Amino acid sequence: MASNKPTTADAELILRLYEVRREAEMRKARHWWVVTFWPRNADDFMEIVTNLGSQENNWLRQVASYWGMAASFVVNGALNEDLFMELSFCGEMFLIFAKVHPFIGEVRERLKTQEFMANVEKLIKGTEKGRERLKQFEERVAARLKTMADAAVAKAS
Repeated sequence: MASNKPTTADAELILRLYEVRREAEMRKARHWWVVTFWPRNADDFMEIVTNLGSQENNWLRQVASYWGMAASFVVNGALNEDLFMELSFCGEMFLIFAKVHPFIGEVRERLKTQEFMANVEKLIKGTEKGRERLKQFEERVAARLKTMADAAVAKAS
């Protein structure tokens, strides 16, 4: 993962990646990942994965593969890492990975592939800044899951 000075070509690729994120179905998929999908464990995740043909399965795959592809550009040297890792561009990638990171090993085992989100993980964990940012996002995810659980208990009472 080279970290040279960004070029105009890097900026153009970032803009093209951003355009893909604006496509109507991709917006729905991203909204689902960010707002609706809060897996607590590998079972929650696999419930969507094994529900082939469902809209949620399509959205899960669409967003996970988008960020995997985008991360692969950086991991393989086709896109400047510093530019890509600007939070204004890749914050969503951190949130999505933080949601699955606690049980990513079990998900990969059950999917029978170590490649699932591997480039995202390699990119995020490749620097101290990335690891620290992941920790921050994991804390936010844990807080959100707790708030959701507390609300469910209060509603049930």
